[in-house]
Amino acid sequence: MHGTQPDHAIAPMQMAMIRAILALLAIACGLSLRWYGFSLGLPAFAVKYGGSLLWATMVFLLAGVLLPRLTRTRIAAVAAIIAVVVEFSRLVHAPWLDAFRLTTAGALLLGRIFSLWNLVAYAVGIAVAVWIDRLAEKRRVD
Repeated sequence: MHGTQPDHAIAPMQMAMIRAILALLAIACGLSLRWYGFSLGLPAFAVKYGGSLLWATMVFLLAGVLLPRLTRTRIAAVAAIIAVVVEFSRLVHAPWLDAFRLTTAGALLLGRIFSLWNLVAYAVGIAVAVWIDRLAEKRRVD
């Protein structure tokens, strides 16, 4: 049947390890894009939304690490909920939260400015993560 799991599915913990490695790669790519994107001459659009796309990819993969027995669809739903909550949390302003957002970690994890375009980038990032996750499982099973 179309859309079902392979006959010889990867053990959940083995898939969690693959997802952890992929998450580290997404983090490395995202940090590289944010730190070196402008100096490489990339347009601001690519740096800004590419980073958001990679952040959502990372969220999907880390959700898959923490919840290895969930289906891809459910992991994608969890990642989407996290992304929406984080984006809308930017509309909340408390002194301690704003102070955290001004740090490098706060900017990378939570961002600073609310944007509906980020939600689009997150949706694309989660879709990319689902595709990568399928490829990783298929390659591992074959």
